[in-house]
Amino acid sequence: MDSGNKLFLLDAYALIYRAYYAFIKNPRINSKGFNTSAILGFVNTLEEVLKKENPTHIGVAFDPAGPTFRHEAFEQYKAQREETPEAIRLSVPIIKDIIRAYRIPILEVAGYEADDVIGTLATEAGRQGITTYMMTPDKDYGQLVSDKVFMYRPKHTGGFEVMGVEEVKAKFDIQSPAQVIDMLGLMGDSSDNIPGCPGVGEKTAQKLISEFGSIENLLEHTDQLKGALKTKVETNREMITFSKFLATIKIDVPIQLEMDSLVREEADENSLRSIFEELEFRTLIDRVLKKDISGNGITSATGSKVTTGKSAPSPLPLFPEEGSGMQGDLFANFTPDEPGEAKKSNLETLESLTHNYHLIDTEEKRQEIIQKLLTSKILSLDTETTGTEPMDAELVGM
Repeated sequence: MDSGNKLFLLDAYALIYRAYYAFIKNPRINSKGFNTSAILGFVNTLEEVLKKENPTHIGVAFDPAGPTFRHEAFEQYKAQREETPEAIRLSVPIIKDIIRAYRIPILEVAGYEADDVIGTLATEAGRQGITTYMMTPDKDYGQLVSDKVFMYRPKHTGGFEVMGVEEVKAKFDIQSPAQVIDMLGLMGDSSDNIPGCPGVGEKTAQKLISEFGSIENLLEHTDQLKGALKTKVETNREMITFSKFLATIKIDVPIQLEMDSLVREEADENSLRSIFEELEFRTLIDRVLKKDISGNGITSATGSKVTTGKSAPSPLPLFPEEGSGMQGDLFANFTPDEPGEAKKSNLETLESLTHNYHLIDTEEKRQEIIQKLLTSKILSLDTETTGTEPMDAELVGM
C-alpha cells in the first residue's frame, strides 16, 4: 500500500567527503582563511534534493564518534583510509548546526555506522509501504534495495541516478539485491578494507555467485571447483565468511522508525542566515533566504514562496529550473562564494613561475628522475586521476 509519503535518508559523511573532493582543485576559502568546500557542497546537495524531490520526510545519518562493532571485530576495518582532512573535521559540527537549522533530524547510534542506521530505518519503512530513498554514492547500499526502497546515487557526471531492484541486479550481474553482500564478501571492498578472497575479482565473484547463489552454498560445495580457484576458496574459507559479515549492513540497529519526527519542517530562517553570514555564503543567502517585499515568508531565486505554518513547505530552490540552459551537473552548479582565494594575490601562479614539462616515458628517463627526486630537498607531486573520489579513482599519472 502506497502511503503517499516520500522518505529521504542521507548518508552524511559519504556526501560530505564527496562535496569536499569535488572542490579539491579549487577549494572555497573565505576571508578568514577557512575552507568552506565541504559545507558549501553539502548544502548545495541538500538544497537540490529538497527542490527536485520535495520529500515529505527526511533524516540525515552520521557515523558516531568512536569504534563500531565492525572495528571491534576487525581491527583493520577502514584502517587504510587516510586521516580525515582537517577541513572536513572542522566542517562537520557546522554542517550539523545547518541541518538543525533546516529542522531535519540527525540520526546517530553509538557503535553502528550510518549505513546500518539507514539500513534499519529504510527496511522498516519499506515494510510499511513507504517509498524510501537512501542517498549515498556507496555501492554496498545495493543490498538494501526492494520494491519500495531505492538508492539515490550522485553520479560522477552530475545529477542523480535512482537504482531499484532491476538496476542493482544489472549493475552487479546478479539475481537479487541481497547477493551484493556475497559479491563484496568474495571480491572484497578496498574502500572499507574488506579483504574478500585473495585473487578473486569482480568477474570471478559474479561467476561463483551466479553458479552457487550464496557464499554459504559455495563453501559447502567447494568440491565442484577446480585448480587454483578451488585452492584459493578453500584456503580462505574463514576470511570469506568474515568478509561477508563485514559487508553486511545491519537492519536491526536499536533505533525506531518514527515518521512523525522525520516530517519535513520549515527551516529556521534566522539561524540559517546567521550561519551563512558567518561563513560568507552571500550567494546562498540571496538565493535561499530572500524575503519577499511584504515580508510574508521566503521567496527564492526562482520566485517560489514558502509560507509559514506546519504543512510541509515547498522546496527552497537553489538552482535555475531545468531547461534554463544551465548545465545539469551537481558540482558545476556550485557557486563560488566571494571573497574566495582572489584575496591571496601575493601567491605565485604558473604564469609567474618558470616551468618546463618533461614526459617520462623511457627506462632511462625514469632512472634520471628517480635520482633527481632522491636528491631534492623539497618535492611536490600533483596526481591526475580518473575522478575526484579518492576511494574510487584510479591513478593516471603524476
